[in-house]
Amino acid sequence: MGKTIVRENFQQADWDEPLIYEMSTPGERGIRVPEPDNEVKKEAGDVLAELPDEISREEKPELPEVAKKHVLMHWLHLAQETMGSNLTNDISEGTCTMKYNPRINEQLVQHDDFTNLHPLQDDETVQGILEIYKRFENILQEVSGLDRVTFQPGGGNHAVYTAASIMRKHFEKKGELDQRDEIITTIYSHPSDAACPQHAGFKVITIYPDEDGLPDLEAFKEALSENTAGVFMTNPEDIGLYNPRIDKFVEAVHDVGGLCFYDQANANAFLGIARAREAGFDMCHFNLHKTFGTPHGGSGPGNGALCVRDELAKYLPRPTVEYDGKNYYLDYDRPQSIGKVRDFYGTAAVVLRAYAWTRAMGVEGLRETAEISVLNNNYLYEKLDEEIPTLSYSYYDNDFRRMEQVRYTWEQLKDETGVGTADIERRVADYGIQHYWASHHPWLIPEPMTLEPCETYSKGDMDEYIEVLKRIEQEAKEDPELVQNSPYKAASSKRLDNEALTDPEKWALTYRAFKKKKDKYDGEI
Repeated sequence: MGKTIVRENFQQADWDEPLIYEMSTPGERGIRVPEPDNEVKKEAGDVLAELPDEISREEKPELPEVAKKHVLMHWLHLAQETMGSNLTNDISEGTCTMKYNPRINEQLVQHDDFTNLHPLQDDETVQGILEIYKRFENILQEVSGLDRVTFQPGGGNHAVYTAASIMRKHFEKKGELDQRDEIITTIYSHPSDAACPQHAGFKVITIYPDEDGLPDLEAFKEALSENTAGVFMTNPEDIGLYNPRIDKFVEAVHDVGGLCFYDQANANAFLGIARAREAGFDMCHFNLHKTFGTPHGGSGPGNGALCVRDELAKYLPRPTVEYDGKNYYLDYDRPQSIGKVRDFYGTAAVVLRAYAWTRAMGVEGLRETAEISVLNNNYLYEKLDEEIPTLSYSYYDNDFRRMEQVRYTWEQLKDETGVGTADIERRVADYGIQHYWASHHPWLIPEPMTLEPCETYSKGDMDEYIEVLKRIEQEAKEDPELVQNSPYKAASSKRLDNEALTDPEKWALTYRAFKKKKDKYDGEI
């Protein structure tokens, strides 16, 4: 069940750590790489002399010169300033499913037999990982009900873009692309369900909810026409409502000749219970990171598994993994493929972790994942409704059960005290809470907070989160400035310049760019 602990005296390390370039001392080094043996020199020849002039540097790269001890100190300091799923309670990554990732799977992907593989090896030398790819594809075929899977996309958004590219290719081959240039999505679907089709060249029509908060079916039907290429929609949507009429939307799209893509990044609500095929979808995706027990991508290693019906399989990115009854191999001979969407054939470590997690869970475990996720979410929002009067989820007049998450609103607290969701987001860090998520922008629900307690959090974890929010609500009523000026005890106590975050002119993605802009913007970047 888990014990409820509120960390009133939490204090995170704050090292005021400089950039590693700023620690550089000319001539200082960690190790000196030994010169190669004469025998190696003789065999290899003068390697540098053989490099083409066009790839030779005119100057040595500007790298930090730091002793090994100080490199270690630097990264340990940064690690101590980082909060994550192994360190604290991170229930609130709404729409993104933060869960415990088994440590044994981390050991698995660090095993020499895996880490020493290279994607350019001949197929016959990587039969093991190719077999895992094929076996896991078969598992996702069963989970989704669809016929083929690619693991090439690097994440969920990338899978959505790949689906849009396949949809484009499909209508191009039919000679209908000039006509079918419209995609329909819903306002509470993930933003990528609009952005990716638009990036692929489609016009996007967005449907708003009806009085129940569900996508308006009549408005959806009115938006359909001979110009409709398809629909991209999330279900359950990001406010936690599952659309029970989803098959009616799919049927309406098919009636006008369009295709249907199911964004299943919120699949923690229905694993082993509902499948894309039964709802009639032509394509769907899963986030292997998050949903299938591998670490949350967060700009790091992720994988978006795209599943398609047989008739669309010919358009999948190449190569696909095939089996001829004796050997596994990579098939590049796919003349109708949309081509590659990423180097090689996907993030192998994520696929391996997800395969191991799914095999450990089994059929019953996948269903239990969904059941506990929905149970946890309903417990959380019932308790919050009971114990925090200024927090609400009743922005639509319905009594529908939310699924794996809820988008709440702090609008009443904001009106009464001036404390809004951005203030609460910072204040939770003073209680050792790792994550709090508001909403995608623009905010359609005022002062939003989106919580998703998946299956790996205990009752104690949820009670801790509830107690922290209760205390912050009370603080807001008694001393609003205390909350508004937070955090105080976290490494993130240095307030960010939010305007700089939205101004590309102030972004610095490399140290060289940072140096160029540092003086210009007087340290604002």
